[in-house]
Amino acid sequence: MWDRIKDQAKSLQQSQGTTRSAGGHGTGSRSGGGSRAQLVNTFKSQLTSLKAELKSGAFRDASMAMCALVAAADGHVDAAERQHVESLILSNDVLQNFPADQLRQRFNKHADQLSANFLLGKAGVMQEIAKAAKKPTEARAVVQTGLVIAGADGHVEQSELEVIREACAALGLSPTEFGI
Repeated sequence: MWDRIKDQAKSLQQSQGTTRSAGGHGTGSRSGGGSRAQLVNTFKSQLTSLKAELKSGAFRDASMAMCALVAAADGHVDAAERQHVESLILSNDVLQNFPADQLRQRFNKHADQLSANFLLGKAGVMQEIAKAAKKPTEARAVVQTGLVIAGADGHVEQSELEVIREACAALGLSPTEFGI
């Protein structure tokens, strides 16, 4: 099943190729929006199709760490951004496998750590994310969750892409697999 999903993502990445070569990295926060939005929607669909497999505590914890990392990618998380990401988390179909209070608690714990000291908090968050590396399906789903959160507002900031790339490294995954 994963091979089919990966092939779909690669097809979307290839369709982004012209945007990428014309606009530098193709990951610009405001350029390539149509194909980037399409890729984010594909990731949402892929995650939903894997919902039954994504029920472990490691996936839950790594996903909440990833959501906090994306929210704090620019070095801080203000109250409005925290509330927005929290609402995205609670409305995410796959994350509904877990009680809302557990998700909220873990997300806020990581967001607080990142807000207090971004570099130190980031080290702890990356350790939490890396725990999902043991299961490739979960590791990929964590990255996809981060991309879905990053793209929820219609654009993906460069700082968000950078932290997602770092998370890919922690998970032993290639960012190019996700079009970044």
